[in-house]
Parts: sequence; C-alpha cells; structure tokens
Amino acid sequence: MCGISGIVSKEPISRRLLSSIRSQEYRGYDSCGMGTLHEGRLHIRKSTGGVDEVNEKEDLITLEGRLGIAHTRWATHGGVTAENAHPHHSMNGEFALAHNGIISNYQELREELLSLGFSFCSQTDTEVLVNLVQHLFQQSGNVEEAFVTALNRVQGSYAVIMMTPHLPETLFCAKHESPLVIGLGNGEHFIGSDINAFLEYTRRAVVLEDGEYAVITHDAYEVRQVGNRQWVDKAVLSIDWDTETTKKGGFAHYMLKEIFDEPQTIRQALKVPRGSVEGLARLLEQAGQGYLMGVGTTFYVAQIAQYLFSNFCGRYFPAISSDEFSDVSSIGSGDAVIAISQSGETYDTKTALQHAQRQGAKTGAVVNVMGSSISMMVDHVIMQGSGPEICVVSTKAALAQVILLMRTALELGRQTRKLSAEQERTHLAELEALPEVVESALNEKSGFLRNLARATHQVEHWLFLGCGLYYPVAMESALKMKEVTYQHAEGMPAGFLKHGTLSLIEPSVHSLFFIPPPEQKSLHTRTLIAMEEIRTRGGTVVGFCAQDDERAQGILHHAVTLPSTPTLTAPLLQMVLAQLLSYYTALELKREIDKPRNLAKSVTVG
Repeated sequence: MCGISGIVSKEPISRRLLSSIRSQEYRGYDSCGMGTLHEGRLHIRKSTGGVDEVNEKEDLITLEGRLGIAHTRWATHGGVTAENAHPHHSMNGEFALAHNGIISNYQELREELLSLGFSFCSQTDTEVLVNLVQHLFQQSGNVEEAFVTALNRVQGSYAVIMMTPHLPETLFCAKHESPLVIGLGNGEHFIGSDINAFLEYTRRAVVLEDGEYAVITHDAYEVRQVGNRQWVDKAVLSIDWDTETTKKGGFAHYMLKEIFDEPQTIRQALKVPRGSVEGLARLLEQAGQGYLMGVGTTFYVAQIAQYLFSNFCGRYFPAISSDEFSDVSSIGSGDAVIAISQSGETYDTKTALQHAQRQGAKTGAVVNVMGSSISMMVDHVIMQGSGPEICVVSTKAALAQVILLMRTALELGRQTRKLSAEQERTHLAELEALPEVVESALNEKSGFLRNLARATHQVEHWLFLGCGLYYPVAMESALKMKEVTYQHAEGMPAGFLKHGTLSLIEPSVHSLFFIPPPEQKSLHTRTLIAMEEIRTRGGTVVGFCAQDDERAQGILHHAVTLPSTPTLTAPLLQMVLAQLLSYYTALELKREIDKPRNLAKSVTVG
C-alpha cells in the first residue's frame, strides 16, 4: 500500500530520490520520509503529510549522499505520526529500512527484542524488523547474513529496502507478497514499489518475485533466494510507457487529465494484439465454469463484463468480489478464473487467484503493470497498455479494461458462433468510432457538467440507477462520486427502488439515471418507470440521455443530453461523463482530488 524508493549512484541523489517518491505518492500519503548515507552516517528526515509538504517542513532535497531510501506511507501499524513515518532506523542508528506490507508476527518479535534490551520509538512493525537486523548483525558481523536471517524469521508481507554504514555503497532489498522492481541505469541503480519510481531515468527493469532479495551497488546487482541465498538469473524488461503520461500537461489535476486521456486510452486498448484477446477467450471457452473477479472498481468492471459475455456469447460468468471469492465460488479442475487488476498487485485478488490455482483452475488476467505479480502468476494475461494512472481514483485504466473485456466477449461470441462474422465486424467498427465520440462529448459537455456540479455539489445523498448493463455502470459511477467527493452515493438497479429504497425519496435526495437509447425499448421503458416513481414522490431526478429522447427529458429536472450512440458504446460514454461530473463536484467541494482521504492506489495488504 505504501510506496518505497531507493537509489545508489556515483552522483548525489536527493533530488531524484525526492522525485522518485513523489511519483509513487498515489500509493499512500499519510506521511513521508527520506534517508541518505553520507560520510559514514545515516541521515533521516520525515514527518506527516504529503511529499511536498514534508519536503517543505524537513528540507528533504538538501540531504547529501549518493545512496538513499525514501517512503510515502499509507498507515497500517500505528497512527499517522512523525514517529511512525518511514524510514526507520535501528536502536544504535546503524541500519535504516523502508517497508511496504504487514509483518504479522511483529508483536512476538518485539517482545523478544524488548527482553534483549531493545527500545522502540514507534508503533510500527517496520521498526521491529530493522532492530531484528541489528541484533542478528551483532551476532554474525555479516550484513547480508543478518538481513536474510531476519527475513526468514518474519511472517506476512513485505517489500523492504535497507542501508547501513557497514556497507556504505550497497542497498539491500527483498520482496514477499508486496511489489518491488529494480531499475537499471548507467552508473546507478534504482529500486521502487513500481516502475513509476524510476520511469523518468531508465526504461530497463528487473522484477523481483516472492522470496527473492537483491544486493545492489551503482554498477552491479545480484538477485538471490531468501531461503538458500542461491543466485537467480533474472530477465531484464524493457518498459514502453511514455514519461509524458505521468505529467499533468497543463491540467489542474491528474484525474482531469486522465479523463481527457480516455479517447487515446480506448485507441490503445483497441491496438492490443488480437492474439492476446483470443487467448483469453479460448481459456473461457474451454472452461467448465468461468468466473470474473475484481475488487473495488475492477469488481464493477467484472460486473459489466458479466453482462457482455451473457449478451454476446450466451455464457454466464458470475462476477465475484475478490475478497469474497474463496467463500462463495465453487472451483474445480477445468474451471477458469479471470482476474482484473490495474496494479497487478491487489492483495485480495492475488489471494483469490492462489485459491483458484490450488483447486486446479486455469487463470487469466487483465492488468496494466508489466512484471506485476498477477501478470506473472496466471496462465494467460492481457497487458492493457493504458500507461501510468497517477490519480488514486481509477478512470482511464478501468475504461480500458471494459474495452478489452468487450473485445474478449465479442471474440468468444465469434468462436462459439453466437455472433456472425458480420455482427462482430459491426461491433468492432462501433468501438473504433468510440474515441472520437468520447473526445467530442468531453469537449462539448464539460461546461454543462461543471454547471451541474455547481448546482448539486451540496447534495449529500445520491442514488445512481440503471437497468441492464447500465446497472454496473451506475455502481462504478457511484463509487467514483464517493471516492473523490466524500458524499454518499449508492448505486443499484433501477428496479430495486420499489422494493424498499423509495422510502428514502425526498427533494434533498438526488437520483442520477443512466438512460439507454430509446431503441432499447424494454430497458428504456423500465428506466423511465423508475424515474417517474421518484419524481412522483418529490425526488430530484438527474440523468444522461440521448439528445432526441424527449420522453426522458420530460421527466428529468437536469438532463445531460448526448449524441446518438450505438447501444454497444452508449453506456461507456455515460460512464466517462459520470467521472467528469464527480471530478467537478469534488472541485466545488474543494476536495483533495488526486489523493482522496484514507485511500491508496494499490491495495497490497489484506
């Protein structure tokens, strides 16, 4: 959940180390810290707040040294205090460590160290680990042996980077169930929780796998196994992400930029090789039972895909939230599980995949980060190629996943002959046209959505409603409103209203409807009936509808009218514009848009 960085170089590293940890701030921003090794001593500065705030308070950028580590925190063990911020040093000040993850047996180790005379400055599990390394070094006199022995004693998850004056030109790092990547530079090497940590400086990377550690200097690195210290030969990956995508490009916030990136995101998703899509479709075709799995936004992506596979293939693949997967699924040999994860490191999804694999199921995934744990553990992966998404709230990455799963459903429909070749070509042509439609709608409706946000931003309770495929679109859109505005928004099927929820309706409760085009007669009628039920009872009705849909516009208090769009892509256009409405509402409420409170981008702890 946290972000960690490390650099070892022939040149001073403070500016680049600060930039590195700033580029991972979406992973957590409760507190921040940096440490360097200079003239034989560790120098650590840290405090609560975001990276720039801590830099202003602690002057991180002036730290001297050619070797250092940094951390941006999402609090787990211990509250949000300067004492609990990372990096942590050992009691004698000879070891410093930054950590992402949770050490589950830290209390037992803490009691052991207390009995040996150790004292602690924080409530964190991380300080326990760094003092354990100190204790073991005092016994062996060998840094690497102490580091590895400590790792073999801890239980839980970790990605760690360690430095010590005993080896002043060396960084140590290790990984178990939390992501860690090494960037290979010229006369310098980088370490980060993900490739954003060093994308500005190198495009060559080595991905550590569970149970591996590395010993790194400015001109060399070695990867070994924690269990037996055996050397591991690692492939070097070439990263094809564009560094420009990590910059705001004149937009006020990354969220706004990433929403306006979505036309290009769709184009990139359509460029993913057909063979990759065919492979995922074949995995599902051969399955006795298939499951779609994600958590948070990706669960709603899975729900959207559930409708797509049913419509185009006649196959029902239930969508299950990753955190509940092992409790509700009935997995066996010959089944298939498709996981959806933007980071490729989502703890709940990894755990559910491991459960499925133990039962003999085949696994596939759609992920955005190359070399991520999920991308390497499944039988077939689609790399979505959306580029970095910096805002904690996912917009463009989620849309790309919907597009790729839509392509997979169309491919499976063709493979099973539920769709004719002509029908598939027609739908693919509609997808090809979508980027221009989204681009025009963003430009034309931006001002209107800004005005709608101004008129409704004080609304504390929203219902987001839709029928059919528009139901999971409504659920995902409600999540966006909750995440970025902190206002209550509840997504549900429009038909659900009369089974209890109508008791909530009053003028202060607003309902946002996702209205299908009139040619989808049954869905359209069902949606309008629900709109009438709310309006009759004094509720305020807002909705996205086609510009020629006079019936819907006659019911709505606020109508966001959209150009005529094929039924295949109309819900996706509405999903994008709902993201923009959430953004402008958060802007009116003066929220911390790119870094909403209590959230982090990559949830790598259970």
